[in-house]
Amino acid sequence: MDGKKSLIIAEIAQAHDGSLGIAHAMIDAVAAAGVDGVKFQTHIAAEETTTREPWRVKFSKQDATRYDYWKRMEFSEPQWHELKKHAVEKKLLFLSSPFSLSAFDLLERVGVYAWKVASGEVSNAQMLQRMIASKLPIWLSSGMSPLAELDGVVETIKKGGSKLTVFQCTSMYPTPPEKVGLNMIPVLRQRYGCDVGLSDHSGTIYAGLAAATLGIEVLEVHVALSREMFGPDVPASVTTVELKQLVDGIRFIEKMKAALVDKDVIGADLKPMRAIFNKSIVAKKPIPAGTVLTEDLLALKKPGTGLDPSRLLFVIGKRLKRALDQDEEIREDDIEQA
Repeated sequence: MDGKKSLIIAEIAQAHDGSLGIAHAMIDAVAAAGVDGVKFQTHIAAEETTTREPWRVKFSKQDATRYDYWKRMEFSEPQWHELKKHAVEKKLLFLSSPFSLSAFDLLERVGVYAWKVASGEVSNAQMLQRMIASKLPIWLSSGMSPLAELDGVVETIKKGGSKLTVFQCTSMYPTPPEKVGLNMIPVLRQRYGCDVGLSDHSGTIYAGLAAATLGIEVLEVHVALSREMFGPDVPASVTTVELKQLVDGIRFIEKMKAALVDKDVIGADLKPMRAIFNKSIVAKKPIPAGTVLTEDLLALKKPGTGLDPSRLLFVIGKRLKRALDQDEEIREDDIEQA
């Protein structure tokens, strides 16, 4: 195994619910969980939607329309710069998905590690060309796209020379286990010959752990401070406590995959342990010298510092050279050789 580590990205999305303070608190929380990067979504309502956009789920009592909700999710450019600065101070990669060309321009000024193409932006040719021209890595979501659509977009990105990662993703919130699509990870890797990732909306740590066993390059997982938080992303998110478990689990899996175990070497290393846990052939009761050993005179007991139990058939029928006390181990030289 190559011992490579997956990038683990905490997707904040709208879990901050429009609060700059919560957004900063979440940067601190995901950094403490050990992730490699933090990702937001940059919405500028007037540039990305109309007042006619329908609710996917009518969850908000304070926003009359979906437009109003997106408006409430906006941060100013100075605020985005502060979020980026905070992430860098916490040694986190900073990303945010743009949902309009104005959001792209803003994020280009702020600076991002890579461009994440959201599922609803895969067909946005203008946006894609701007991303390609920037020469930054491009992370392509596949959440709502059939393979034929992905084929064309991947070809365009590759022609532009951008480093590409394609994410298996299912745009269901939360995603049930039978829709996560782990089977697509090797399919996407083989089909496109590029890095692959999982954008997980299951709201559990299980999908990420399973994907890690397949050697993904990037895991993006939605995060909330708790399940009692407000907002549409919460049911599809792990908590920050679960995020720490996920990170630790993935790093454990990576170490397991990278290590090649030699049973002979392990056996030699554990020889002292073997002496403690294995058993020896011992006298079940006092046995006089000269006795021909029978099975009813012998027992197998710890520790394994005497004759190994595998030699029991060899011992039976042999004459004992010396007397043995109860529970005394039999040695090789205690047996008369034929």
